[in-house]
Amino acid sequence: MGTPRTVTDTGVTDTGVTDTGVTDTVVVTGASAGVGRATARAFGARGRRVALLARGEDGLAAAAREVEQAGGTALPIALDVADHDAVDRAAARIEDELGPIGVWVNCAMTAVLAFVHETRPEDVRRVMEVNYLGYVHGTLAALARMRPRDRGVIVQAGSALAYRAIPLQATYCASRFAVRGFTDSLRTELLHEGSGVKVTMVQLPGLNTPQFTWVRTTLRRHPRPVPPVFQPEVAAEAIVHAAAHPRRELWVGGRNAAIIAANHVVPGLADRYLARTNVDAQQTGEPIDPGRPDSLYAPLGDRGTHGPFDDEARSRSLQLTLNRRRRPLAVALAGAAALTAAGISRRSG
Repeated sequence: MGTPRTVTDTGVTDTGVTDTGVTDTVVVTGASAGVGRATARAFGARGRRVALLARGEDGLAAAAREVEQAGGTALPIALDVADHDAVDRAAARIEDELGPIGVWVNCAMTAVLAFVHETRPEDVRRVMEVNYLGYVHGTLAALARMRPRDRGVIVQAGSALAYRAIPLQATYCASRFAVRGFTDSLRTELLHEGSGVKVTMVQLPGLNTPQFTWVRTTLRRHPRPVPPVFQPEVAAEAIVHAAAHPRRELWVGGRNAAIIAANHVVPGLADRYLARTNVDAQQTGEPIDPGRPDSLYAPLGDRGTHGPFDDEARSRSLQLTLNRRRRPLAVALAGAAALTAAGISRRSG
């Protein structure tokens, strides 16, 4: 079992307890690729014991090696988060082998990129089973163990699409809306009972993950994330920070924050803008084989953490940096305001 170590930027102490009172054991779903894999590796680099849950055994094995190489302890478990009993059994095994779960990160996802009239009902069901019920199953497994101890953090990896739906992604957007509603209800219940368990949602931007190489689609051109695009490590940084410093929500990316705010003010204008721009914005000029394999119902092997958009993907988010440092910034701004006021007062005197 890995030895906890001090990492001040995430609140981890040399006893293995964060400033939220949780222990070193972390669970990450969807850990075989993309954001989940980057997140597992980021926790491993902080000396955590990390349980990795996903369907693909090849990707899980590779991700587990990366966690160990980063300095953590890895426990890969192959399962489908759509299966509640499998998730609950995994949680029991994790606590037996790694110790009490302190952080549970729900990150598993899938999608169908297609117009609604081209989407099969069974595919809609599958997306909801993974993206929504998978989060429900993970949350229930975490709550069953965290509530009796009155501590722990549940992190829901979300998206601006939990607030603002876009064309071609009705299945994904619906699942993210559902997770946000579920999470908001849970939060109020935890507040009602005065629980020490925290739940936070991290709303992520467009990311350079492998999903665009294996997503089910009816498009004839290669799918892509809507710009600006960020590397999955940016998302992982946000998730790790949210686990140590849970707040109601953490928005990542300035455009994300602007989209969410604009949707509250001018939703009709946003509808027309997205109708005009976002069908093309989600495709490259490169044609794809309509019969290519996808990962909706079965994994496709190890695809790593990054997708094919490294050349344009950003490795950091200024908005996230400012968000993480909002307390020091607030103190600095308050101090500057006080000094300015004092100077004005002296000049007036």
